[in-house]
Amino acid sequence: MGNKIFERRTKSDKPVLAICYDFDKTLSPDDMQAQGYIQSVGYDVADFWKESNELAEDNDMDTNLAYMYKMIEKAQGRMVVTREKLAEYGSKVGLFPGVNTWFERIRQYGAKHGVVVEHYIISSGLKEMIEGTEVFKSGAFEHVYASSFYYDEWGVAKWPAQVVNYTGKTQILFRIMKGVMDVNDSAVNDHFAPEDVRVPFHNMVYIGDSDTDVPCMKLVNDNGGYSIGVYNGEKTKVYKMVRDGRIKYYTPADYTEGSELDKLVKAIIDRTATNEILQEKYFECKKEYLAADRESGEDAQKRTDLIIALENSHSFAKTHSLISQLQHCKTWTESDMESLFEIAVNNSQVRYILTDPDVKAFYETLLAGQEQLSVDGQAVQKILTEG
Repeated sequence: MGNKIFERRTKSDKPVLAICYDFDKTLSPDDMQAQGYIQSVGYDVADFWKESNELAEDNDMDTNLAYMYKMIEKAQGRMVVTREKLAEYGSKVGLFPGVNTWFERIRQYGAKHGVVVEHYIISSGLKEMIEGTEVFKSGAFEHVYASSFYYDEWGVAKWPAQVVNYTGKTQILFRIMKGVMDVNDSAVNDHFAPEDVRVPFHNMVYIGDSDTDVPCMKLVNDNGGYSIGVYNGEKTKVYKMVRDGRIKYYTPADYTEGSELDKLVKAIIDRTATNEILQEKYFECKKEYLAADRESGEDAQKRTDLIIALENSHSFAKTHSLISQLQHCKTWTESDMESLFEIAVNNSQVRYILTDPDVKAFYETLLAGQEQLSVDGQAVQKILTEG
């Protein structure tokens, strides 16, 4: 075993919004392999994908492993497949309008609003080709998760090192969520308390175009995040994804300033800034009440829970059940008793059965322990006396 130190990121003092992108047909109009590489090994693009898919189907093979095998097989006698060669083909990959300036522009918008925006690639395409693009070289991405090759001592591609298929993409979202960035770091399976999660799902955006993105889109969408389908002309796929509950939003694959996508993502950043204030207040309250519970002890917690349940009771049967449990509590604080008197006056379910034998007996015990009755205590006493 090696001694690699894994990259792990902890929660920031500012909210982090992770925007995750597929690559092919999301940032680029076509599959990256089809923009020079397939043609250079003497193949028609459609024929290459047909053979690749048939190889996968005939051998119960992952479709990504199949295309990676075909890339190496078809290159034999024509070129030596190296990391540098794949990056060279990547440099020729076309991008949708506005992509070149999008990442820094959106990052700066987030910074102005107190939100740290991070961009991630989660692609079944080739990492080496993505690393050849100008956007990668400009430092656009926090991390690129994509399929990649293992290279021998001469730098020649020999075997798949990583394969990112549609189900593997979801594991990557959990890595981003927990700040466990390395693909071999098993800490992704560790439990994290909600308040310790670096990027909760409600602070995630997933942008994709097709069926391979569906598991990620659903995961983000179902957990309060934002899944966006992009299209280039035809809307059939995004319509289906909306019908199936995979996405809530769709826009043209136009990343220019002022485009639909630009406005939508900026609105999400605005909302993230506001949500973070509310979320921090919630965790602050949670921390305080848990501390109070620990200090007060188990009996006090039980009394508090029963009083709250009685306050919210909306059925006679539940009210009688709660009174029965409350009768087993031996000690009451002044605050507890005052809450119980207030409930008897203001909750119509409790007030209506206040003179039932069990409820009356419970409240008479409380009244007997009072030297001076409050307004609500006097009201309860009056109801019991006149009842």
